[in-house]
Amino acid sequence: MQTFDLAAEGLRSLNATLQAQANETNQTGWDIINPRGSHAIAVGLDAPIEVHVMGSTGYYCAGMNKQATVHVHGSAGPGVAENMMSGTVIVEGDASQYAGATGNGGTLIIKGNASSRCGISMKGIDIIVHGNIGHMSAFMAQSGNLVVCGNAGDALGDSLYEARLFVRGSVKSLGADCIEKEMRPEHLDLLAELLERGGCDAKPEEFKRYGSARQLYNFKPDNAY
Repeated sequence: MQTFDLAAEGLRSLNATLQAQANETNQTGWDIINPRGSHAIAVGLDAPIEVHVMGSTGYYCAGMNKQATVHVHGSAGPGVAENMMSGTVIVEGDASQYAGATGNGGTLIIKGNASSRCGISMKGIDIIVHGNIGHMSAFMAQSGNLVVCGNAGDALGDSLYEARLFVRGSVKSLGADCIEKEMRPEHLDLLAELLERGGCDAKPEEFKRYGSARQLYNFKPDNAY
């Protein structure tokens, strides 16, 4: 296990060191100490390494992640795991706005709550939230899965495409073109795998599924102003 003191060695040196790791590296484990809420920690990684950030982070932690596992032992600021492609990002605490935004793949696990716009424009990422999510989550979400073990705020799934949303608790309101859908056996199987992956103590049968009504896919004169 490698230990990197961010306060002593600086953010630029940290990211350059982590980004230099290759698929065949033997330095596969990293502890980042003294993060002190710094922005852009462990961004742009592209190697099968495991990074533990020992504290809370600022903006865009683990953005553009590929292959790596980034574990935040604290809370994360806006844009955690933004545009991630693969790998796993775990936040032990809460996540601020637009967690997992535009994510193309991989898994984001938030063990606390997520703020507004969680999963905005997600494009294949799986996001699993143990707590609640804020308003406008999954706005324009295109594909992937958003699992919420708590409650969802206003305008869930506004202008949704083909992402699948699973919510265990209440939904304050649904956004434009988002509706509740039937939970078929294949969805229960998918959700069971996601809950297991996220370490969630919940049963698939306790959730409702939401998706696109597909009324915004084509132009309709009644929708014009």
